[in-house]
Amino acid sequence: MRGDAVTPASDADADEPPLAERIAEPTPSVLCDVRELTALLPAPAGALWKLAEGGRQLDANLVHLPPHQGVEAHAETELDVLLLVVAGTGVLGTAEGTEPLAGGTLIWLPRGSVRGITAHAEGLSYLTVHRRRPGIQIRPSEDGAPSHAH
Repeated sequence: MRGDAVTPASDADADEPPLAERIAEPTPSVLCDVRELTALLPAPAGALWKLAEGGRQLDANLVHLPPHQGVEAHAETELDVLLLVVAGTGVLGTAEGTEPLAGGTLIWLPRGSVRGITAHAEGLSYLTVHRRRPGIQIRPSEDGAPSHAH
């Protein structure tokens, strides 16, 4: 350290909390009132609201299906999904048959399961929640060439 001296912290520095305490703690927050959003119906098919907070580990969407419209049967191969019906009625089609959907119905859609949703005459609004999909990343492959990864 040839001539470099360690200077003790000043009194002002001693009053400052450690760095870990100065970093803002995550804070819960109200995101929306789904009753207000679904009261604005009729609305076009699609997302009435999406979780968009940075740094999140989850994705969530409030989806609306107009009367007699639906989501074609499909299988989600990567993610488990929770679906909570918040307004209207409809039917969930699965490989095993159908399940009625009404306000308050909570459904677990395990990854790999086939599901389709059809709204009844009053339409259907539901909240989906699942783990956030990782974004596409470019990273070098074993041979050093760029490679896309999900």
